[in-house]
Order: sequence, then C-alpha cells, then structure tokens
Amino acid sequence: MTTLAEYPQISAGKVRELYAVDDDHLLMVASDRISAYDFVLDTPIPDKGRVLTAMSVFWFRQLADVLPNHLVAYDDPRIPAEVRGRALLVRRLDMLPVEAVARGYLTGSGYSDYRRTGAVCGVELPAGLPESAKLPSPIFTPATKAELGEHDENVSFEVVAGLLGRERAEEVREATLAVYRRGAEFAAERGILLADTKFEFGRDASGTLVLADEVLTPDSSRYWPAEGYEPGHAQPSFDKQYVRDWLTGPESGWDRSSNTQPPPLPDTVVSATRARYVEAYERISGLSLKDWPTSE
Repeated sequence: MTTLAEYPQISAGKVRELYAVDDDHLLMVASDRISAYDFVLDTPIPDKGRVLTAMSVFWFRQLADVLPNHLVAYDDPRIPAEVRGRALLVRRLDMLPVEAVARGYLTGSGYSDYRRTGAVCGVELPAGLPESAKLPSPIFTPATKAELGEHDENVSFEVVAGLLGRERAEEVREATLAVYRRGAEFAAERGILLADTKFEFGRDASGTLVLADEVLTPDSSRYWPAEGYEPGHAQPSFDKQYVRDWLTGPESGWDRSSNTQPPPLPDTVVSATRARYVEAYERISGLSLKDWPTSE
C-alpha cells in the first residue's frame, strides 16, 4: 500500500502540500488549515480539505469544455489512503507566475483600490460605485504571487504582459474571464453570487494553457447568497470572511497591525466556518459531502 512518506515533498503552502509522484505527476494534498491576513491559524477547520478537494473536482469537470485542467484522478491507487478525499493526482505543469483574478463585484482589495484611484489594477470603472456593487462586466485584475507570509500585489495587465509576453497574457485574461462567467452563471442558478475568484494556470509540454491548482473553492472565491444581496455594504459569505471578521472584531483581542500570531479560534467560529464551507459545496454541486471519500 502506498504511503505519503514514499513521495518527496516539493513544496508546502498555507493550506496545501505538493509531492512528486513521478516525472509526469504530482500529488496535491489539501489540509484543514485555514489562513487569514497572511497567517496560518493555529485552529484547523474540520473537513475543510475535503471540501476544497471535492469542490475542485466538481468544477474541473464542469469547466472541462472551457479549458483543459491538470486533474488526473481523486481515487487513484497512487493516492495514499491516509490523505484520500483531500488529495488529487495532477499533471506536472510549468506554472505561470501570476494570480489570475476575475471580479464581477466590487469588494475586498478591489474596492480599496477603486476608492483610492477610481480603478482596479488599471481598469477604469464608473464613478460613484458603492461597496459590493455589481460591475458593468467582469474584469481581469491580476496579482503577482507572493512568498509565504507576504501579500499578493495587485498589478496591471501591462505588468502581466511584461512577465508572460502579450499574446500569453491576453490568453490568460480571456481564459480567466471565460471560466469566471461560466462559474458565475452556474452558481447564480443555485442562488449564489460569485463575487470574485482567483485562478492559477500552467503550460503543458506542448505549451497549451491549463487550469491548475484549486478552482472556484471557498478559499479562492467569494460566494455570497443571492437572497438579500444589497450593494452599499459588505455581504454575508460562504467563505473564510467569517473568520476574518471574528479576528478583527472585539472578541478576539487581536490587533491586525501587531504582526503577531492570531489567537486560536473558539469552537463556535470553527463550527460556523465549517458549516459555510460545506453549504457552499453542497448548494453549488447538489451533492452531499457525506458521499465524498475520507482518509483511512
């Protein structure tokens, strides 16, 4: 029986680890860790890794006609039993050094940029838009990939063109917006708004653009309930915004500017966060997390 110890670890991020399986394949393992404000919190969220994995598999299948992806299997014998349900066997790719972000609504760092400059990543927007406003059309607002513990930096399309070449940058922009639109339409049919999301892309041996990493999960996306949506303020969400709000609220006693490790999460915040992740998966996919594989 294959064990995780047999595979050399290539990298470890805030939430995921990558292992080498062979010359053509990697094992991508999602943990139950949760990060916020560039810190990995001491308290895990039960089943979070399974939700991220199950949701990525669901979306890779839904999007297969839009763009190729790196998924090989989630139930292959090469996946060790100890991480089954939260691990994917994927193709090795030459990863592009940008975070491909699509925004359909004005929130988060995009809203902060807009208030300061009237634009997001160099994309000019109409004046007077409130927080959480739906944009006239989705926009591509890329970011550079930061080292662990550092902030991703929002950049303009011209910066991406300088990194990738204009033709490849335009291909990434078009692919990002196409995948976002498909995801947003699908989610809207289930009563959920996809406010924004980020993707990662790689190149295969033939140079083809391939969708990689995770896709449209509550870690990489802002999902809002359509019912009760009202621009002008922050929206309730099916993601880790609940954790962020608790950390910056009075109950945590944590000062974000202190650059100190945040405190452990109370059980009420853990259970409420888990419930939001599970609900996002089950509402969008129509599937039950109970039917998804678990580790042994």
